[in-house]
Amino acid sequence: MHLAALINLPRFNQDPLEPPKVLTVEISQPTPVQEPQPKQEPVKPKVEPKPIPKVIPKPQPVVEKKVSPETVAEPPPPVMAAAPKAEVKPTVTAPPPPPEPPKPVTVNQEEIDTSRNQYGSLLSREIAKHKQYPKIAQMRGWQGDVAVDIQIDGSGNVLSTKIHTSSGFESLDKQALEMVKKASPFPMPPAALRSKPFNVLVPVSFRLE
Repeated sequence: MHLAALINLPRFNQDPLEPPKVLTVEISQPTPVQEPQPKQEPVKPKVEPKPIPKVIPKPQPVVEKKVSPETVAEPPPPVMAAAPKAEVKPTVTAPPPPPEPPKPVTVNQEEIDTSRNQYGSLLSREIAKHKQYPKIAQMRGWQGDVAVDIQIDGSGNVLSTKIHTSSGFESLDKQALEMVKKASPFPMPPAALRSKPFNVLVPVSFRLE
């Protein structure tokens, strides 16, 4: 079968094979590229320094020094001896006499009593500003008048206090002394009372309204 197939196949015209064409390629060598050369600066001519002329110093004339004649020292003037001064004794001034002590101001008793009464009224008004009625006395209805004996110095300072006349109730008496304590120190007393400490009786009244 294979042989029959081969026999029956058409025969192809077999042309003789042409030889292959040969391509010739010429390789040209590249032309060398010339690199730019740097510019050369012109050579400057050398300047030779000029020779410095030598200066010959001129001879200076010799000046002869003249020797001045020695000055003759004059003798010092004669010193006059001063005559000794007579000793002067210092004058001693006596110190001034001490000032005389102030003379006591004589005040009569009537003026003292009048000043004490006026000052007592002033103290009574000052003490009344600090009046506080004791609560126990209010609850029980206690009332009364207290006379407080106050000893005062010439500047209005309180030296001592005591009950001269009691109200009959201890709470009212203690309240009167407390009022005097809160009101002190008092104003300056009159001039008639400033020479020594003095006593003033100040009444304090407790009344329920």
